[in-house]
Amino acid sequence: MSNDRIGFIGGGNMTQAIVTGLVSSGFRPADIMIAEPSAKQREVLTQTWPDAEIAAENIRIAERANCIVLAVKPQILADVCRDLADSAQKTKPLVISIAAGIRSADIDAWLGGGLAIVRAMPNQPALLQLGVTGSFANERVSTAQKQHATRILAAVGKVVDVPHEADIDAVTAISGSGPAYFYLLIDMLTHTAQELGLDEQVAHILAIETATGATALAAASADPMAALIARVRSPGGTTAAALDSLDQQNVRDIFARALTAARDRATELADHAHAQE
Repeated sequence: MSNDRIGFIGGGNMTQAIVTGLVSSGFRPADIMIAEPSAKQREVLTQTWPDAEIAAENIRIAERANCIVLAVKPQILADVCRDLADSAQKTKPLVISIAAGIRSADIDAWLGGGLAIVRAMPNQPALLQLGVTGSFANERVSTAQKQHATRILAAVGKVVDVPHEADIDAVTAISGSGPAYFYLLIDMLTHTAQELGLDEQVAHILAIETATGATALAAASADPMAALIARVRSPGGTTAAALDSLDQQNVRDIFARALTAARDRATELADHAHAQE
């Protein structure tokens, strides 16, 4: 892996998270290149990784990279890719896109066609190397390239491969948008705890630490969630009273509809991006 040159197009938070993870795992900063248009941001990147190559021009980075990571906003991805098309057709790099809602076929077309493309959907906890990334590889991605892409994406957490690109829309609904669902639950627990008379700081600590502990137990257990729930839900007890109230409101159906709405919106955004071209 040390002989590979990875070029990041875009030097924002997710790029910084991935580079941090790569360097921590032993990847040489000298083999990392980042294109970033903001002079202020380039200064930050240079201070953080003085041995990495930081440039203002995308083409300067792309033309010498074995692997290109597209880490720009979805609305500018088409223009970015078209500017890199000539270079990409000459070097035929592995392309990894972490731009939300843009399909691999569109990326390939913008880059001139015939390229190995991995479309990935990381999530916000990747900023702490605690993320999970859904990944889809098109038919041109070799086994070695897929392994390489997985090593790069695993720098910020677990990687889950999906067999069909349409599955990325479900990944977006579950894990891409998922942190917001947990933040909402923590926020609701905190506010309700205050309404029940607890101090704001106490309420916040209780909600955060309960979420942290429950998640750790769920990850460590091989049992289904129903079994873990049953261990807390004593018949006639306080947990049973709370969960019975949620069941009466059909909370599972409500949440299922919310996730489906997120999945459908991800599909609509991808369709819209395709239709604009």
